[in-house]
Amino acid sequence: MESIERTVAKSLLDIKAVMLSPDKPFKWASGWFSPIYCDNRRILSYPELREQVCRWMAENITSRYPDVEVIAGVATGAIAHGMLIAHFLGKPFIYVRPKPKDHGTGSQIEGILEEGAKVVVVEDLISTGASSLSAVDALVKAGAYVKGMVAIFSYNFNQSRRAFENADVELNTLTNYDALIDVALETGYIRESDLKMLKEWRYSPSTWGKNE
Repeated sequence: MESIERTVAKSLLDIKAVMLSPDKPFKWASGWFSPIYCDNRRILSYPELREQVCRWMAENITSRYPDVEVIAGVATGAIAHGMLIAHFLGKPFIYVRPKPKDHGTGSQIEGILEEGAKVVVVEDLISTGASSLSAVDALVKAGAYVKGMVAIFSYNFNQSRRAFENADVELNTLTNYDALIDVALETGYIRESDLKMLKEWRYSPSTWGKNE
């Protein structure tokens, strides 16, 4: 039986959630340029895949964090996935904004979070890890006990791995960049000639594509 990480990677390719554009790189919010882009929001438009992905994440949470009390989604990409996971698990759901609202209640965390609640954070994708760990920090400051984070996909950057290690936050993902590239090559989604460029980018994403 094919592993979950390869199955999810293949599904992302099948629904064209992965886009390759080395000649016109994508620009991220971090300012980095990327020849490849993974849009996990596309999963939401495929009911069977959406349910399977969220069930796998729910099973991951149940096995690793059986005492979880609250599921938290990181806005905006993980709100829908997180809510569905919380529904499967029968747990309360909250979500974390990038920053507090500048109107109304001024809340950064939407929903009810009790002091000391055991929380698992849901993300759709991990790139640098900055926004994900910012959400964890907001939850901790609000009194939560963050057990860990689950995500659909990670680019597996050295920077993000170090960031999660330094923050002492456990991260579990369904699939990752290495599995994605392996499956993409096997299925003809990318060519052998693309590999060198994709590896160079993955190991130095902050400088790739920038003019000297």
